[in-house]
Amino acid sequence: MGKCIYILSSGNLKRKDNTIVIENENERKFVPVETTDEIFIFGEVDLNKRFLEFCTSNKIMLHFFNHHHYYQGTYYPREHMNSGAVILAQARSCLDAEKRLVLAKRFVAGAINNMKIVLLYYFRHADLALGQTIEAMDNFNELSQRQNGILELMAIEGNARDRYYSAFDIITGGGTFAMENRSKRPPQNRLNALISFLNSLCYVTTLAQIYKTHLDPRIGFLHETNFRRFSLNLDIAEIFKPILVDRLIFSLINKKQIQAKHFAGQAGGGIFLSEKGVQIVLQAWEERLMATIQHPKLKRNVSYRSLLRMEAYKLEKHILDDEEYEPFSMRW
Repeated sequence: MGKCIYILSSGNLKRKDNTIVIENENERKFVPVETTDEIFIFGEVDLNKRFLEFCTSNKIMLHFFNHHHYYQGTYYPREHMNSGAVILAQARSCLDAEKRLVLAKRFVAGAINNMKIVLLYYFRHADLALGQTIEAMDNFNELSQRQNGILELMAIEGNARDRYYSAFDIITGGGTFAMENRSKRPPQNRLNALISFLNSLCYVTTLAQIYKTHLDPRIGFLHETNFRRFSLNLDIAEIFKPILVDRLIFSLINKKQIQAKHFAGQAGGGIFLSEKGVQIVLQAWEERLMATIQHPKLKRNVSYRSLLRMEAYKLEKHILDDEEYEPFSMRW
């Protein structure tokens, strides 16, 4: 599996023969194209049509973020895993209200279950007062499965996540990283800044893994398919955010790898990671994706990045009526 390249400084992106060249005032770095799957661009980078053609032919995705580290969009090379049968089956499953609701409920169940597992981890290992919130997760999960519409289902999932977020100050100890309430654009405190930044990384990483399957990321089941964005990656990412994003945030804070000095306020309001903060989080994120766990069904170690792609494959089997989709559940 290829790696991701993260570009934080300004410079140029070029190709030389079969190599990616990253060039700025201080250095020139050469990266073999064979080992590259994605490029995350945070700095002001110049590139040309020839480089985009090079990325297309080598199936490399480019993810762009603005100076506040908000995700702006992805250069998505033309699909190389096209399958008319899969796209038709995916569209039919989306257009059939009953089939769509079945999948949407499973995405929500997977998300809430993994939220509960995160809470259970800190309840058991740190003896924190999380019992009522854990019980609430069970109640939300049961309630979600009784809903008959997507909007009602998303409302339950939103309420469950709000209750889950209310436990973050107990896990982190509050203080410098007190959350109080979830705020997004712009995030109003350090913890919200971490959540927003890592959630966006989770969305685009999931998008990249869907790209390696026959599925179309524009056709979602829980999140609405529309003219503005990809939606299937949002569906799958809901299941993995507690495992990948939230556990990483708690680790960074508890180990003091990320501190107050790694954030800065903006004149227009809001708190954002500094460049050093972004570097720390990106390194930890990549290490997290490369880490492996023993897969309960395959009986072998797989990386967290691979789990995202495997989730897409499971969904593909479901819409082709090969095997019922069951969302991934973490075991600690």
